[in-house]
Amino acid sequence: MAVEGRRRRDPAQRIAEIVAATERVIAERGIEGLTHRAVAAEAGVPLGATTYHFATKDDLIAAALRRSVDRFGAYLDEWVARRPGLTPEQCAVLLADAVLPPADGPERDQQMVEFELYVAAMRRPALREIAEQHHRLSVRALAHYTDADTAEAAGVALMGVSLRALAAPEPPTRAEVERVLRRILVPNAALGAGGVEQAREQEQEQEREREQGRELALERRAEAEVGP
Repeated sequence: MAVEGRRRRDPAQRIAEIVAATERVIAERGIEGLTHRAVAAEAGVPLGATTYHFATKDDLIAAALRRSVDRFGAYLDEWVARRPGLTPEQCAVLLADAVLPPADGPERDQQMVEFELYVAAMRRPALREIAEQHHRLSVRALAHYTDADTAEAAGVALMGVSLRALAAPEPPTRAEVERVLRRILVPNAALGAGGVEQAREQEQEQEREREQGRELALERRAEAEVGP
């Protein structure tokens, strides 16, 4: 019994219980509903235990955000380890399967908590470096399958798709998500070096035409001011 009592009072275990409870409270009530009292009740610990380890609400949020980012990083590491050598096409297909949460359940709750914590960083500068790790982890995982610029673009797209899936009245379909990811990840011959150069030349030509139009308009204005 004494050994069991010592386990219950282990500081590291108590902190882990409080942080896990913080995430559950955020999943149910959002950041606005997060309080030390709510976390203590959820964790089944005295209120003084939460304030002892986490003096402020922001301390609770920071701890939950770190836990969320660490879990996300571990998930991505496992995802990549199980899928080495994917082609961009295969990557687009599998990411489309992974990025959309189910209509309800623990996976959706977890994504909601992650975004609640990420958004909290907008008003809490101390959290921004932790929140940014979430994006960097995505880019690091994607870089196993594509170049750095494409990985960056795909990471941004995945975050946007995930947020839309949680917040939109009609979430994107899997087919829609796959089309977006294919456009980013799968090489498009029309957008190769020749295509980019051609597009640049067209843009320059259009700018020359616009400049000529402006000059012509100025000349006509000057003629009108001078009169016959």
